[in-house]
Amino acid sequence: MSDCKIKKGTNFTAYESGACKDWPAHTVELPGLGEIPGKLFLKDILGFTGCEISINSMASGAGMPIYHKHQQNEEVYIFIQGKGQVQVDGEVIDVQEGTIVRITPNGERIWRNNSNEPLLYIIIQTRENSLNQYGLGDAVVPEKTVTWFN
Repeated sequence: MSDCKIKKGTNFTAYESGACKDWPAHTVELPGLGEIPGKLFLKDILGFTGCEISINSMASGAGMPIYHKHQQNEEVYIFIQGKGQVQVDGEVIDVQEGTIVRITPNGERIWRNNSNEPLLYIIIQTRENSLNQYGLGDAVVPEKTVTWFN
């Protein structure tokens, strides 16, 4: 990964992941599963301290090779291209662009791309029941006029 794809400031880190069509080039090594194509974990790249987010591109006909569940983290799957299926506790959910699925830690899950195009999706993993505030309920709004410098 090139450092020119990462920009850091005192209170932010930005990463350019490339166009969605390029997501299949990302790979991760997972214990017991080997190299997984089309997946990139962002926790270390962006310095997350409260969640993990991954960007994913699953090839036509591919699927997660194992059922799994989590010990403490719920997951949210946001599908942005293609069609597929998610199975939770034996129930099959058809997914497509615009489908969002939340799975509790104890939900036994697996998913697949049963279409003829790549299945692109984002997974957000965060500790269940850890959200105390959200949206503007967690915001501090300074008295400051909005200004764009270019």
